[in-house]
Amino acid sequence: MKEVPYESKPTPPSGHGTTLQTLRRAARNGDRFACLTCYDATTARWLQRAGIPLLLVGDTAAEMILGEPGTIHAPLDFMLVITAAVKRGAPNTFVMGDMPFGSYQCDDAEAIRNAGRFLTEGRADAVKLEVDGRFTELVSKLSRAGVPVVAHLGSRPQAAKQEGGYRAAGRTPEAMEQIVRDAVAMEGAGAVMLLLEAVPNEVAQAVVDATTVPVIGCGAGTACHGQIVVTQDILGLTDWQPAFARPICELGDTLMDAAREWMRKVTGNELGDHPYRMKGSDAPGPATPGTNPDIRESTPS
Repeated sequence: MKEVPYESKPTPPSGHGTTLQTLRRAARNGDRFACLTCYDATTARWLQRAGIPLLLVGDTAAEMILGEPGTIHAPLDFMLVITAAVKRGAPNTFVMGDMPFGSYQCDDAEAIRNAGRFLTEGRADAVKLEVDGRFTELVSKLSRAGVPVVAHLGSRPQAAKQEGGYRAAGRTPEAMEQIVRDAVAMEGAGAVMLLLEAVPNEVAQAVVDATTVPVIGCGAGTACHGQIVVTQDILGLTDWQPAFARPICELGDTLMDAAREWMRKVTGNELGDHPYRMKGSDAPGPATPGTNPDIRESTPS
């Protein structure tokens, strides 16, 4: 299938996928790159075809896939399974695995083991952790172990209960200075990228100015090198979206229309000729010559 051109994406050399070096080069050159969340191989395949260079298998899967009320309900083994699925669907895309609540806060050794599982079982290219300056030692240990860490700063959904709800971060000079200090500490500890969520543009600009690694924004203004949103939000599949992730299309309506059309065909007995015949039957079948209707053929990405 012909790939849709995407002029602002980091363009890897022909035949190679997006790597950390690709994203670093884009940041150095001032090239903006788009990122999206993804939770399954089929969607990942289409997003890779669109040219999206980076996918996050976020703990938002707890809400989008499992129907849970918050991100803290994402099980570790579940996150590992779907991260591997996304990488299989988009092997040439940089895939971040989101370490869920409870998988790295309890013990540094356990955190390193779980992060290693994301790289091996989950096939992730990097892991993302919601952190602040108190996690500097853990990030340093992970980096020393060879784990590429994306440090998630600013608003941290996994800490929403502690904060009394989800809210923006860095809205005072003191809070901005703390986020910048944390960002510098994370880079010094070995974090390969930063992700800022729900902060004013001034905070993102200060972090970009103070660090040298790629900075991805999630509702963090235009200063960031990359921008990420939940895919279901921009597809119009969610009942509510944050102000920075308004729907680009209304795929929910399209999905309902397709479901209603399928119901109409079924209830109206309009399914057409059945493709399977008893062996030895003289009745002609509708299958195309040279094909086997019993086999679903996969299409290359």
